[in-house]
Amino acid sequence: MSVNISANMDDYRIASEPYYEESGEECALFEAAFAQKLPVLLKGPTGCGKTRFVEHMAWKLKRPLVTVVCNDDTSAADLTGRWLLDEKGTTWQDGPLTRAARTGAICYLDELVEARADTAVVIHPLTDTRRLLPLDKHNELLRAHPDFLLVVSYNPADRGDHKQLKTSTRQRFCALAFDYPDTERETAIVVRESGIDPEMAARLVALGVRTRRLQGHGLDEGASTRMLVHAGALIGQGVAPADACRMAIAVPLSDDPEITAALLSTVDASF
Repeated sequence: MSVNISANMDDYRIASEPYYEESGEECALFEAAFAQKLPVLLKGPTGCGKTRFVEHMAWKLKRPLVTVVCNDDTSAADLTGRWLLDEKGTTWQDGPLTRAARTGAICYLDELVEARADTAVVIHPLTDTRRLLPLDKHNELLRAHPDFLLVVSYNPADRGDHKQLKTSTRQRFCALAFDYPDTERETAIVVRESGIDPEMAARLVALGVRTRRLQGHGLDEGASTRMLVHAGALIGQGVAPADACRMAIAVPLSDDPEITAALLSTVDASF
């Protein structure tokens, strides 16, 4: 048996500063949590900038960033590691969480609530003063590197009763609440990310605000900032604004024919 625990962490470093438009004191608060090695929970709707924020902070703090996009099949073994068969025999392969804890990276578990229940058991010892990661299958008790930080995110507005983050898990984290930016800041983001002119970006943001008013009235969520940027990118490519908004906003937002028709009407009225 052999062990493969090494990894080139330079591959996980953010090469250039990711664009992020701060909306409050979230950067300073994150830095304070990092200094005290306090795990951080990011709460907010889809496409509002949570992932970009983590990328920005990893760059700012000069730490590698290991990201895991969780889903229904994400298990504890996917995070910690497993024994694999190769030409050398049986080799232990660190999972992303283990790799980050071992090397002092930021580990970002995106939509943790989507993962299997056994993942919570694994991360709990990392989120208190122990900062330990038990690797039972490897017969190792890993003490996290001093620079390791665990960050998780989830969207509380998009949860069924069976997809809630447990109180015992949630209370182990410091939390930052994210939402869509105000219209001025969101317009600046759309301009910066898509390259379109401010007037057109403002019209896209106004459309996004209209769709968000439908939340709870047929829509789980309105158009995200990400969707507005996608529409702007299409417009920058020469697509007519109404067509771009149909493709990037109205059609993806809902599969319900009546809701989609209402969204398409809103697009037509806006452009």
